[in-house]
Amino acid sequence: MAKKEIKKAEDNASVNEKESKSIKASKESNSQKNPKKKEVKSKTTASKSKSTKDVSIEVVETLEKPKTEKSSDEFLKEFDWHNYEEGIEKVDEKKLKDFDKLVKENFVETLTNEVVEGTVVHITNRDAIIDINAKSEGVISLNEFRYNPNLVVGDKVEVLIDIREDASGQLILSHRKARVIQAWDRINSAHDTEEIINGYVKCRTKGGMIVDIFGIEAFLPGSQIDVKPIRDYDQYVNKTMEFKVVKINHEFKNVVVSHKALIEADIELQKKEIIKQLEKGQILEGSVKNITTYGVFMDLGGVDGLVHITDLSWSRINHPNEIVELDQKLKVVILDFDEDKSRIQLGLKQLSKHPWEALGDDIKIGDVVKGKVVVIADYGAFIEITEGVEGLIHVSEMSWSTHLRSAQDFVNVGDKIEAKILTFDREERKMSLGVKQLTPDPWTDITTKYPVDSKHTGIVRNFTNFGVFVELEEGVDGLIYISDLSWTKKIKHPREFCNANENIEVVVLELDVDNRKLSLGHKQLTENPWDKYEEEFALNSIHKSAISEMVPKGAIVQFNEDVRGFVPSRYLLKEDGSKLNTKEEVDFKVIEFNKDSKRIVLSHTQTYTKKEKKSSKPAKKKKSKTKEKVESKNTIGDANEQLKKLKDKMDEK
Repeated sequence: MAKKEIKKAEDNASVNEKESKSIKASKESNSQKNPKKKEVKSKTTASKSKSTKDVSIEVVETLEKPKTEKSSDEFLKEFDWHNYEEGIEKVDEKKLKDFDKLVKENFVETLTNEVVEGTVVHITNRDAIIDINAKSEGVISLNEFRYNPNLVVGDKVEVLIDIREDASGQLILSHRKARVIQAWDRINSAHDTEEIINGYVKCRTKGGMIVDIFGIEAFLPGSQIDVKPIRDYDQYVNKTMEFKVVKINHEFKNVVVSHKALIEADIELQKKEIIKQLEKGQILEGSVKNITTYGVFMDLGGVDGLVHITDLSWSRINHPNEIVELDQKLKVVILDFDEDKSRIQLGLKQLSKHPWEALGDDIKIGDVVKGKVVVIADYGAFIEITEGVEGLIHVSEMSWSTHLRSAQDFVNVGDKIEAKILTFDREERKMSLGVKQLTPDPWTDITTKYPVDSKHTGIVRNFTNFGVFVELEEGVDGLIYISDLSWTKKIKHPREFCNANENIEVVVLELDVDNRKLSLGHKQLTENPWDKYEEEFALNSIHKSAISEMVPKGAIVQFNEDVRGFVPSRYLLKEDGSKLNTKEEVDFKVIEFNKDSKRIVLSHTQTYTKKEKKSSKPAKKKKSKTKEKVESKNTIGDANEQLKKLKDKMDEK
């Protein structure tokens, strides 16, 4: 049995030796093909030879220690195929994982534009040496750490691998760029998550402030600083405040932040609680938030309300700043609010008693009171008798004059005057006053002052198309019709005769006391020259004069300043058949004279022609038809004569 085992062991050894030789031969052939693995394969061969020796030793040991015989299946199962195929021993998977872990912990991928964390290992006068676990340390200028003057060795900093290796083989890092990249990441995250961040207010700018957020400059609009209007922006400079990122423009790298949004969030909670408790007539305390021309906005602790200017004081005011100041604490009453209570109407004057209720019972119509002019309108002036009690003096009650003017012609704002109470209504709280009632009515003795045919001097006050209004005294005006201005002049409008505010002599023509109307005249101060001209320029009278002007339908003859005559074209023919010319002096015959219309019609032709006398004897009327024909002829002749006169009038015009 022992011999058989020894022989079997020798056979196994020979088989192993053959396998080792075959493996060696394959390794040598592989080493020739791949010179890079030559050294490794030689080592493998050595190990194989060594294993062959070990097999021989094992044979001896098996002689000493008998083993159980292994089957071919077990041998193939335990055979190291990886070593046979790859030529190297297989490494344990756990060891590979441990190795990868050590690499990740101790080495960094030096990819360009990647942010990594480094450690300050040395600081020089100009640079900081940073270890990022690469094959070499990186260098960063100390200028990038000016925001952190307390930088020391051992501090952890974020850096960006700017250049993996410059010309001198140095690793170049940037802390500033790393901060910018991380800052934008944090800002975007804060915007998406609505996170509250801290920022440092650096300075003022147009429309707001500049805020430093993670090293990036952001814009804080003035309207987003506080819920209250900001009057002093400098008070926020060099302060660290909380903000909320409300807008990011990635294209232009702009960031907008808001501090107001944080306040509004807190106020909104308070507002809901306050609104639940609001009731009409409730008295609350608040502070003046803003003052406008139309009222005052009050902050009621998270809820805003408006006190209109008319609800600030019972007396009339021009601007709310006469009553209140910014940030002033006031008690107000709730007058009204809408359904959702977003608009609240407040009142200040309603906290005190109405002044009309404090008026004495002794005030009545006819009393004379003193007051101050507070407002002037076109229709009158408002007089404040006491604080909150006003009366109106209509412009018609300021003077007895019927010529109405503006109230500013009589009083000015701030004037202290006396007036008489004309109407008084406590319920409606209205009072009308009058000033003219303090002086006598000039029309009471008008018949004594201005009797008919009396002469006076007045002032031209106003013009109309039909005449001139003249003021004889305050409250007494009269009218001069345009026909009563001159005896001789043809006036189209009164402005051609006189000017406003000029003195003019008048005579009283008519007086109507009941209707307060006075009719005046100016031409009546002199005699009517046309009474004399009626005799001088009688019909068929002959006058020698020259033509002063040629007109389209005839000619004008000027006898004097007042009298001028018209010559129709058909009456301008001379005896020789030619027409008269301008400045040619000839005889003219008056063929028409009208004193009322101041019209004279002349003819030169009729001065040298004789009228044919019709010698007509009374004929026997044989038939009635002949009589009718004669009468009809006379009627037609008369009509022709009238038509000629009408045509002459039209030609003169």
